[in-house]
Amino acid sequence: MRVDGTLKDLAAEVTDTQTVEAVTIDSQDGLNILRHSTAHVLAQAVQRLNPAAKLGIGPFITDGFYYDFQVDEPFSTDDLKAIKKEMQKIVKEGQRFVRRAITDEEGIAELAHEPFKIELIGLKGGKKEAAEGASVEVGAGELTIYDNVDPKSGETKWGDLCRGPHVPTTRMVGNGWDLMRVAGAYWRGSEKNPQLQRIYGTAWATKDELVAYKDRLAEAAKRDHRKLGKELDLFSFPDEIGSGLSVWHPRGGVIRGEMEQHARREHIKNGYTYVYTPHITKSDLFAASGHLATYADGIWPPIRMDEERDEDGNITKQGADYYLKPMNCPMHILIYKERARSYRDLPLRYAENGTVYRNELSGALHGLTRVRGFTQDDAHLFVARDQIQDEVKKVLEFELQLLKDFGLTDFRLELSKRDDEKSKWIGDEEIWETATQALREVATATGLELIEEDGEAAFYGPKIDLKVTDALGRSWQLSTVQLDFNLPERFGLEYTASDGSKQQPIMIHRALFGSIERFFAILLEHYAGDFPLWLAPLQIMGVPVADEYGDYLNEAAAKFREAGVRVEVDHSDDRMPKKIRTHTTHKVPVIMIAGEQDRAAGTVSFRFRDGSQRNGVPVDEAVALITGLIESKALVLKDEDAVLETA
Repeated sequence: MRVDGTLKDLAAEVTDTQTVEAVTIDSQDGLNILRHSTAHVLAQAVQRLNPAAKLGIGPFITDGFYYDFQVDEPFSTDDLKAIKKEMQKIVKEGQRFVRRAITDEEGIAELAHEPFKIELIGLKGGKKEAAEGASVEVGAGELTIYDNVDPKSGETKWGDLCRGPHVPTTRMVGNGWDLMRVAGAYWRGSEKNPQLQRIYGTAWATKDELVAYKDRLAEAAKRDHRKLGKELDLFSFPDEIGSGLSVWHPRGGVIRGEMEQHARREHIKNGYTYVYTPHITKSDLFAASGHLATYADGIWPPIRMDEERDEDGNITKQGADYYLKPMNCPMHILIYKERARSYRDLPLRYAENGTVYRNELSGALHGLTRVRGFTQDDAHLFVARDQIQDEVKKVLEFELQLLKDFGLTDFRLELSKRDDEKSKWIGDEEIWETATQALREVATATGLELIEEDGEAAFYGPKIDLKVTDALGRSWQLSTVQLDFNLPERFGLEYTASDGSKQQPIMIHRALFGSIERFFAILLEHYAGDFPLWLAPLQIMGVPVADEYGDYLNEAAAKFREAGVRVEVDHSDDRMPKKIRTHTTHKVPVIMIAGEQDRAAGTVSFRFRDGSQRNGVPVDEAVALITGLIESKALVLKDEDAVLETA
């Protein structure tokens, strides 16, 4: 239940003056509690089978949970089978989850055999440096342990450091759960710490929901962008170049080029000016911006340059450290600073497809969604305080329209607000409130679902994140609109106001795709490689009914090519049905066919990817039809006037 807004166990005492709301097991809160309870059942089962196993943490995550263990040998497939069997026993036993408050000293004494739990108690207070997921175990307020108690004898069977809440008994875990896989994970996310064994699982309110989830996973595996990227010859990660660094093949390059060019045209229409900045800079710039201090672990090691020596090897000129840039914003700031600015110049909107570099851990890399070198479709706006609301409104409207152009339509917004603790943010409280309210009003006006998150803003300003749901129902964070009062102050930015006074502009950081690589991967999986006609690397493949019609199709293809359509003709020795199957498998959206009847009439016939056909279309009309579909960015390959026949 939720008591005065706080999640509590059903066993908690409440008063008549408190507001109590039910939490059902199929709600998001209910699923999170169910998954965390299942993680406890997992940990209990592991320690039943291997009492020497040491416990890490076991939080709920999206669609499931995990638990980390320190064991002498990695878990095998047979181990997982035994653990699942033991979990089933614990579920049937119906053990009660019983909350018990303890002092730090009592916890340290009781958990003396659990070194990782002792470490968490020492970091109690919800500090971010504790560990990812540690908030389920320790945080602000009292320390608690949850005992698993036998319902018949009252004997405590097992216990774990935990904040809760939990389901009333293990029986409520039911049969809608499973263990999925094992992975290695460093304690507290640092390679300097011991590597633990992480068991991932999933839990749902019913068995049917579990089956549906596994079906979604199977479909996601088919759509995995790494798999499709190889099958469709779009991109690769050669070992000779290095981990997390991609190369784009011709077909992938076509899609990326279309994405970038469309976005560029739309940016220019919306008043943005494109700028270009180098990939490397002296350390002074990122020291001034604060990135060297704040993101030191995520920046590549420095490159020492410009040092000069005499013939004897003595240094005659000190060198300087250069860094690959992890961010574009400091360089855009220098462009702003290059000359005096007036209120008449504002808002200034700088855009750049800027490639940046992050020193990601190798274990965190994942295809195109987590890489070491990527290109941000970055923009930075410099605005006066009274322009914030209008500019954010324009940015959000622009983002939504552009993402819709790519076929994404299911959006929601998150507003990240400042922390209550003053030490965690900078600037004037009044401007924070003004900026946050401006973001709130703009977000509300969109009519989209809005979630407000306290304490999630960066220290330099509030932000709005735009999240999108793909064809598989997965949520992705894409665009971010971040207000920044910090960098303009750090760099002494100013403009002359209408009254002649010097004022400090506010900076808006805005990435629409997030990164081009990651957005490409999301689209690839969203469409399962079947890109809309305007994005498809090859838009039309010509297939002659017989060899003698190849030259005729070449002539027709030339007219499409003159109109800017990407077209090829298959002159291989394969029979026509096999050619059609091959190119359909390769996700070509339109197959253009010609035989004797088409040649005699000066027409072509189309077979679209859904199997529908349009036959006997005069070539000029066919060119107009296809180019019209491309220009409209249609997601389907039929115009309303076309009469299509099912093949």
